[in-house]
Amino acid sequence: MTMADRGKYEPSVTKRTHTKAIRGVEYHINEWGDEAAPLFFYLHGWADAGSTFQFVVDALAADWRVIAPDWRGFGRTVHRCDSYWFPDYLADLHALLDEFTPGTPARLVGHSMGANVGSLYAGTMPERVSAFVNVEGFGLPDSDPIEAPRRYRDWLTSGRERLEFSTYADFEALAERVRKRNPGLSAAQADFVAREWAYEDGAEVRLRADPRHKLPNPVLYRRAEAEACWQNVSARVLLISGDRSPFATQLGRLDDLPFPDKRSSTIKGSGHMVHFEAPASLAEHIEQFFRQPL
Repeated sequence: MTMADRGKYEPSVTKRTHTKAIRGVEYHINEWGDEAAPLFFYLHGWADAGSTFQFVVDALAADWRVIAPDWRGFGRTVHRCDSYWFPDYLADLHALLDEFTPGTPARLVGHSMGANVGSLYAGTMPERVSAFVNVEGFGLPDSDPIEAPRRYRDWLTSGRERLEFSTYADFEALAERVRKRNPGLSAAQADFVAREWAYEDGAEVRLRADPRHKLPNPVLYRRAEAEACWQNVSARVLLISGDRSPFATQLGRLDDLPFPDKRSSTIKGSGHMVHFEAPASLAEHIEQFFRQPL
């Protein structure tokens, strides 16, 4: 039986898409729900796209307006540059919030890279965030300063290389790889993710993400700086991990992360991609957390 024989994933909540000029980039915006409904923003992870939050949106019990941008150079936000700088994501988020919820603190949900962006932003601009669900975005191990010369050299020399992501014979081949890495996905869900992540380019299927995201970052990660931002967060924070995720205990207990007003929860039966493997449970956690009085 081929992937095509197994049926397609049929969303139960219709998605709208549009573009918005954000800091010189035509941002692709995914949006669900009535414009009058309570709003939250979803910030996707590295090489993912905002549109794959569909499984969680379909599992939400109440009416919500959900806005999920594709970060610059990911998904359908086409952007090509020599280097991607992490602070640009914070500035993009700041501009997006000013566009969609000016003057009103926002609810944020972030996964992995998107959760790290949200964490830094919520500590940098604490008055702009009212509540934050951090899914598997707990920072990185601290860098050793002795690595600096090598990292700068790698950045200078690797920029001359032609970087590419793997290509696939068809969407079925990509979907099988997605499902192998995320066994909690159904065949139909894996096919949905594959078609959101990639496009047909002649006789092959190519990922939408700009391969220059793979360039090494010359700036070392300084965990103390990240934690200083986390300590400045005034929003309520819910930390969520998957019980099969390698990141759940890599950096210590979630309860030890220095967010002032936090709680934590582990979702069973899920790895790092919680929104793929346990969307109903994640939706329940999000709604219960956002329903609490601010």
